[in-house]
Amino acid sequence: MAEGEEKLLKEAKKLPWEDRLAHKNWKVRNEANVDLASVCDSITDPKDPRLREFGHLFRKTVADSNAPVQEKALDALIAFLKAADADVSRYGKEVCDAIAAKCLTGRPKTVQKAQEAFLLWVELEAVDAFLDTLEKAIKNKVAKAVVPAVDVMFQALSDFGSKVIPPKRILKMLPELFDHQDQNVRASAKGVTLELCRWIGKDPVKSILFEKMRDTMKKELEAELANVSVGAKPSRKIRSEQDKEPEAEASSDVVGDRPSEETVADAPQEIDEYDLMDPVDILTPLEKSVFWNGVKATKWSERKEAVAELTKLASTKKIAPGDFSEICRTLKKLITDVNLAVAVEAIQAIGNLARGLRTHFSASSRFMLPVLLEKLKEKKPTVAEALTQTLQAMYKAGCLNLLDILEDVKTAVKNKVPLVRSLTLNWLTFCLETSNKALILKAHKEYVPLCMECLNDGTPDVRDASFSALAAIAKSVGMRPLERSLEKLDDVRRKKLSEMIASSGGESAGASSVTVQSSVGSTAIGNSEASFVRKSAASMLSGKRPAVSAPVSKKAGTAKTGGSKKDGAVRNESSKSVELPEDVEPAEMGLEEIENRLGSLVKPETVSKLKSTVWKERLEATLSLKEEIEGLQELDKSVEILVRLLCAVPGWNDKNVQVQQQVIEIITHISSTAAKFPKKCVVLCITGSSERVADIKTRASAMKCLTAFCEAVGPGFVFERLYKIMKEHKNPKVLSEGLLWMVSAVDDFGVSLLKLKDLIDFCKDVGLQSSAAATRNATIKLLGALHKFVGPDIKGFLNDVKPALLSALDTEYEKNPFEGTVAPKRVVKSSVSTSTSTGGLDSLPREDISSKITPNLLKGFESSDWKMRLESIEGVNKILEEANKRIQPTGTGELFGGLRGRLLDSNKNLVMQTLTTIGGVASAMGPTVEKASKGILSDVLKCLGDNKKHMRECTLAALDMWLGAVHLDKMVPYIIIALTDGKMGAEGRKDLFDWLTKQLTGLSDFVEAIHLLKPASIAMTDKSADVRKAAEGCISEILRVSGQETIEKNIKDIQGPALALVLEKVRPGYVQESFESSKSMVGPSSKGVSKVSKSTSNGTLKQGNRSRAIPTKGSRPDQITSAHDIAVQSQSLLNTKDSNKDDRERLVVRRIKFEELRPEQIQDLEIDMMKFFREDLQKRLLSPDFKKQVDGLDILQKALPSLSKEIIEVLDILLRWFVLQLCKSNTTCLLKVLDFLPELFNTLKEEEYCLTEAEAAIFLPCLAEKLGHNIEKVREKLRELMKQIIQAYSVAKTFPYILEGLRSKNNRTKIECADLIGYLLETCGTEINGLLKHLNMVASLTAERDGELRKAALNTMATGYKILGDDIWRYVGKLTDAQKSMLDDRFKWKIKEMEKRREGRPGDARAALRRSVRENGPEVAEQSGDLPQIVPGPIFPRQNYGISEQILERNPVPQTIGGVNGPTDWNEALDIIMFGSPEQSVEGMKVVCHELAQASNDPEESAIDELVKDADGLVSCLANKVAKTFDVSLMGASSRSCKYVLNTLMQTFQNKKLAHAVKEGTLTSLITELLLWLLDERVPRMEDGSQLLKALNVLMLKILDNADRTSSFVVLISLLRPLDPSRWPSPGTAEVYAVRNQKFSDLVVKCLIKLTKLLQSTIYEVDLDRLLQSIHVYLQELGMEEIRRRAGADDKPLRMVKTVLHELVKLRGAAIKGHLSLVPIDMRPQPIILAYIDLNLETLAAARMLTATGPVGQTHWTDSTANNPSPPANSADVQLKQELGAIFKKIGDKQTSTIGLYDLYHITKAYPKVDIFSQLQNASEAFRTYIRDGLAQVEKNAAAGRTPSSLPLSTPPPSSLSLPSPDIPSLDVKPLMNPRSDSYTDDMRASNINPGTLDAIRERMRTMQLASEPVSKVMMPTNENLSTDNNIPPMNQQNIPPSQMEAETPHPPQQVGLPMDEKALSGLQARMQRLKGGGLDHM
Repeated sequence: MAEGEEKLLKEAKKLPWEDRLAHKNWKVRNEANVDLASVCDSITDPKDPRLREFGHLFRKTVADSNAPVQEKALDALIAFLKAADADVSRYGKEVCDAIAAKCLTGRPKTVQKAQEAFLLWVELEAVDAFLDTLEKAIKNKVAKAVVPAVDVMFQALSDFGSKVIPPKRILKMLPELFDHQDQNVRASAKGVTLELCRWIGKDPVKSILFEKMRDTMKKELEAELANVSVGAKPSRKIRSEQDKEPEAEASSDVVGDRPSEETVADAPQEIDEYDLMDPVDILTPLEKSVFWNGVKATKWSERKEAVAELTKLASTKKIAPGDFSEICRTLKKLITDVNLAVAVEAIQAIGNLARGLRTHFSASSRFMLPVLLEKLKEKKPTVAEALTQTLQAMYKAGCLNLLDILEDVKTAVKNKVPLVRSLTLNWLTFCLETSNKALILKAHKEYVPLCMECLNDGTPDVRDASFSALAAIAKSVGMRPLERSLEKLDDVRRKKLSEMIASSGGESAGASSVTVQSSVGSTAIGNSEASFVRKSAASMLSGKRPAVSAPVSKKAGTAKTGGSKKDGAVRNESSKSVELPEDVEPAEMGLEEIENRLGSLVKPETVSKLKSTVWKERLEATLSLKEEIEGLQELDKSVEILVRLLCAVPGWNDKNVQVQQQVIEIITHISSTAAKFPKKCVVLCITGSSERVADIKTRASAMKCLTAFCEAVGPGFVFERLYKIMKEHKNPKVLSEGLLWMVSAVDDFGVSLLKLKDLIDFCKDVGLQSSAAATRNATIKLLGALHKFVGPDIKGFLNDVKPALLSALDTEYEKNPFEGTVAPKRVVKSSVSTSTSTGGLDSLPREDISSKITPNLLKGFESSDWKMRLESIEGVNKILEEANKRIQPTGTGELFGGLRGRLLDSNKNLVMQTLTTIGGVASAMGPTVEKASKGILSDVLKCLGDNKKHMRECTLAALDMWLGAVHLDKMVPYIIIALTDGKMGAEGRKDLFDWLTKQLTGLSDFVEAIHLLKPASIAMTDKSADVRKAAEGCISEILRVSGQETIEKNIKDIQGPALALVLEKVRPGYVQESFESSKSMVGPSSKGVSKVSKSTSNGTLKQGNRSRAIPTKGSRPDQITSAHDIAVQSQSLLNTKDSNKDDRERLVVRRIKFEELRPEQIQDLEIDMMKFFREDLQKRLLSPDFKKQVDGLDILQKALPSLSKEIIEVLDILLRWFVLQLCKSNTTCLLKVLDFLPELFNTLKEEEYCLTEAEAAIFLPCLAEKLGHNIEKVREKLRELMKQIIQAYSVAKTFPYILEGLRSKNNRTKIECADLIGYLLETCGTEINGLLKHLNMVASLTAERDGELRKAALNTMATGYKILGDDIWRYVGKLTDAQKSMLDDRFKWKIKEMEKRREGRPGDARAALRRSVRENGPEVAEQSGDLPQIVPGPIFPRQNYGISEQILERNPVPQTIGGVNGPTDWNEALDIIMFGSPEQSVEGMKVVCHELAQASNDPEESAIDELVKDADGLVSCLANKVAKTFDVSLMGASSRSCKYVLNTLMQTFQNKKLAHAVKEGTLTSLITELLLWLLDERVPRMEDGSQLLKALNVLMLKILDNADRTSSFVVLISLLRPLDPSRWPSPGTAEVYAVRNQKFSDLVVKCLIKLTKLLQSTIYEVDLDRLLQSIHVYLQELGMEEIRRRAGADDKPLRMVKTVLHELVKLRGAAIKGHLSLVPIDMRPQPIILAYIDLNLETLAAARMLTATGPVGQTHWTDSTANNPSPPANSADVQLKQELGAIFKKIGDKQTSTIGLYDLYHITKAYPKVDIFSQLQNASEAFRTYIRDGLAQVEKNAAAGRTPSSLPLSTPPPSSLSLPSPDIPSLDVKPLMNPRSDSYTDDMRASNINPGTLDAIRERMRTMQLASEPVSKVMMPTNENLSTDNNIPPMNQQNIPPSQMEAETPHPPQQVGLPMDEKALSGLQARMQRLKGGGLDHM
């Protein structure tokens, strides 16, 4: 039996885990669980994949029916949970459920293990699964199972705390257990309750649970609670926190005695009872109660009962959020109820609501606060108590904060009732005491002055309350905020306040000591490694806390956890992310332990020899050890043990020098060879090494060893260790020689890795104080070496050294001059972390002096006693000395402010002292002074304007010191301002130019100096010769350092004498001529001005001035000034070359609310104006004299038309200046500004310029705020200006600024903005986004006290009512009954007014519109105002093209445009689309889209057939609507209507039947409109502009795809002509229209390209006759001269038309001539299209690309005139002369000579009496001979029956005949095309030829038929080389044989004429039919 079981167990081990654990034999299952536990124990990585495989097994194993197996399964589960991490928590729910179901009722040990497993699940953060399981477990009917469940709940809370186990879940479970039948369960429930008290406090538990207990249980728990101490701490951590413990331990070693983060983190967690409660809905029961009826009752008792009902409902701990606004409005009224009982009840209800809703009650609290504070005037104690409690509850609940209540408190403390003031301040004290420090720091600047003001109140209670409030502030944030205020108090009050503050400040000591004590006495936190100790919840009832087992240390524990297993790669990862400090202190280790750890690393005999007393053996051992170490492959692992060995034997105290040297060399080798040399090893060796340095025999080796240490661990660490050793060592050589080694180390490594402060202090305190001269000398050398790296600043740290040493140091400094940043000779290994110090000037430490800048020091700057002021200045110098003249900028803002004030001191000596101090501060602070000083340099430079030389010298000295701290480029902007300051005297400017020259002399390249060129060139015209001379010298230096390229870029800014100097430098030799001309220009002007000044001053003119250009000495200043003015005025008024408007606008803060300009913003404005405005203009505009400002505006106003582009570039600067003026009080300047601004905006409108958002954000907030100016005239101008801006900018973008004006504190501003909103409603209707949404703001103004404001709001609402009707009530928001009554009265008045004016009723605009349209048409309706007029936005009048008037005739206008719910049928929808506003037409388009969609889905297409008849009308309406909808959207309205229009068009053109039904005229209108909007640059800026552009593109493509092809071609070809300017959506100049037409033509060409590409497949859909007619009309309108000109210019439209014609000829071949029925081919001169057709036929035939459809060519085009038997008699001669002239022209051309001869032959036959040669009297004899021979040849050919194409003439025309035909005086040859004729009919009318008569057509057809008969015979022999297409009939392949060409002609003929084919004849027949039907006449 036993053998069988063993075999079974052995076989079972081969099975998978699932099979083993589910095996039917319990022993197999048992052993499987044991094996599983051991496997889990062996896993060290929580991410081991085996853990994932095991996770799902435990759900069944823990539910095993066999108790021992179940116990082993729990063991395996525990081992699994200890090995895993939080990732396995996904198995928690199912496993916990199984444990609760099967394990809690088992054996005690099983239950204990089950509880341990539960707690491990909690540790793995499966808390939710754990608590869900316990919720089910406590409902178990078996009490035995409930108690362990409650116990494990208790233990989890006890171990992990309330931060991990949420108390709220437990609180919900406990009430069910209080009434359990089993007393053990009840006892456990009590224990859990007591444990909860330890974590969340007693009060929350009592309030939540005690009401759900029986009285006896309450008593028992009350007794137990006395023994419970609150403030428990967790004893276990979840696994993720345990993983952080190694880092915490490491950091605790570094931190030392400081309190660890763990202590802070484990402080008792404060649980808010509010968070533990479930919210209760009180609104629903309140609706069912009598509250709403009761509060309106007349009896006070009923009102009180109703409010009491609310108070009772609101007394719940937590109220569910909801809409309490109406309740609050009701309570606000009841606060002021005449019955105090009702008022008290309402106040208490408000308090309860605040406590229950907390932050959800914030808005309501702010709403009711003013009334509550006002109510404090009641003297009844009940009322005062209720108010105090409610106000405190509101603040404590978080409904209010200090910033929210500020304005209300300010109002209340100014109340005339003292009780209100005192109680408000008492409440403020409470708020301050309960607020956090951060909030008080934000708000104290507002409250301290408020309380200080109240200290002067006449009522003692108010003063006491103010003292209390100030004490509360001081208690929270300290005395600093109060120091300045305390100085203003008298001694009595100051003393009282100080006592109150002192008494209140001493309360916190006890609490802090308790905290410290509790933190010290806290227990250590354990984890899962601690052995599990089962706790019982019932044990809490004993009154003593259960004993907590001491946690086992992680290192000592044997069990494995996730935290301890994370080593290897995981540990390495964490060490990379967070580097732990290296342990530098070596532990003690004996020689025996060292030998044991050495192992086989070193030979035993070597170690034994090292211990030998014989020095030779020790030396031999060191040599062999050195060889062994040099041969080691992995030295890094053995560094420490080898160093310890050498330190132990032979050790550093070995007496033999050779042995010592070998030891040092070995250690040097190890430190330099090892990749990482631990700092521990340095510590072990450094003492011995430093002692060896003192020995001359080992000094070199020891110094080399120390240097190797520096390379290994950095010199900083080595120096720090050496300080102490060298200082305390008895041998003075150690110190002196060590210092000398430091000199070499500094020279090798630099100072970047050293703590210079420590090193300097060591030198000063130890080295220089030594009595040994060698030590002092070595120290001096070391400081000299430091000077080489850090510079002269080191002297500041050595001021207190003896003078003799200082002189020695100075000598050393001279030997080691400062070299700046020097690269170190040696580098430290990369593994060593380097210091952040970078060497150079900033290597020396800087001291934070903010604590030394005391209030007393700052107060001294403002003292009236000059001695106190001097003392403060000297105090700053003392602080700098104490900081070694190296300070940080922190906290120096107020210091600079104080020093700035002293620069304006009346005592000049103090000013000079201040300048010296400022220079010292700048020098001490370094480069950061530029940002920290807040522009104090500009004030320093102003001191150069002083007359005293000493003052200017002090200023220049300060500038020198400032320049030492910052670079000159940072000073240039301030210097430019100083040089252009008119207040600075000539001496100051001269000194500043000299100083600049001196500084620039030392520079070789300084590009920023170019900015100084302009002020220097201006100074060249200064009246002071010294200034001019200094400026000239400065300009020379500026030109030298700036570079020629930079100068040439800026030369345009230079005027006057400086220009000559610059040109001489830049272009030598050029200066003489230019300067002479400049002199001749300036001289007379200067003289003239001088004369005027003389005459005005003296009354007479001196003769000497007339004869000389150079004035007398007395007149020189005037002459110089005048020359300067002329030079300035010769410049452009605005210089925008370097302007970068985009950069400036990026800095603009986009605010809607107006804020006054800050001083720095005004300064920026002045700088910008100096850059871009001419000098005289900017001086006038920035002058404090308003008259000069007005003059400046006059200059701008005159130049406005000519400088519009430049003004647009600097518009943002101008607008900022206008804002500055609007904020000033001078009325004259303000009125001038308001006169100028309308002109400015008119100019912008003419330039089509729209304000950018940044410009609007600069100007509109100020304009909206200043609308309420107190002067009526100014208000009117501002009002009109705002309306003008609304039109020029955008309504939608202007509206937010107007809306912000409604929030202004100025009632006049509110009135104006309300009126403006009314204006917008009247002019724009409801199209503006957000206008209706914000009508509630206007409506709310009806509650204001100001009658005018109420009136304005009511008027605006009445305007809205007129437009919207009763719908306006949806937008007014929640109003009081009184407000509603006022609105109702005003609306009734509006109705009456509209009836008087016969405007109908409000909201009936649609019906009025329809009536107006029916009576007067849409245009009159618009003018009459029935259509909503949208004024704003740059909208310009356009002609309306393409609107179909047939719709009016077909569909009579119904009575109304749709019902309330929109149109009901198709026809009504079309009417709304046509006549409604864009928003109204959307409803019609919805119906149309619906009908189109339904019709498209109809399979029989009967519905589409019905709609086809309306398609053209629909598209016509929509084409007209496109422009209107886009215009409206451009003004800021929604783009919804645009989208609907495009969508409706898209649906229409998606159906080919509907698209084909659109007529040509409609299509022209639509395509034109779409292309215009595609090109409009404003569309992308619209709302959804990119989507609209995409929709326009797609719609255009859809039209080209589905519309009638012929119509599309004809429309597009007609659009190639230039458009009428009125068609464009916005106006422009001629140049603008030219550019637009070019873009439009390009777009049309693209559309034609698309159609032409598809022509091969769609040619049979095209009416070629109509298409050719459109091409003919286009070409004829151009004329031959224009065509030739355009061909040379590569004109795209012409090239496109030629391409279309070429494609047609290519596809149809000669058959294309059969489609010329609509082209008058018989006109004179011939239509241009015929020549192009022939040319294409010829070219394509030569290229063999012609489609084989018939003969190539035509006999001739003009036989209709020759065959006309009876031309009119009155014009026969003229006609004949014209025709002969044309024929002679043909004969003169090589290409058409044959045809010309045949035409001439026909003329001779038709007019035998005409003597042709008499017309050629002026022609050459050769030409006449050629014609004579040619006619003879033609006569022979005609007799033989041959045509002109059968054989060419034997002799070509003379070469001279290629020139134009000879002059024939008697023949008036008509040009090819009359450029003035609009069509070919004009040409026919001019020549009296009517090609359209039936007789002419019949005659032509007969001639063609006769001519075609003989041709067929002649064409039989063909040239087979011409065509390879055998399918073409021989007749169609006619050409001249090459043999004949060679024999009879010297060159091949250029053109071959062929007769028309049958299709040509059929074309003429078709034309005849049209003529019979009257078609041609109509055309």
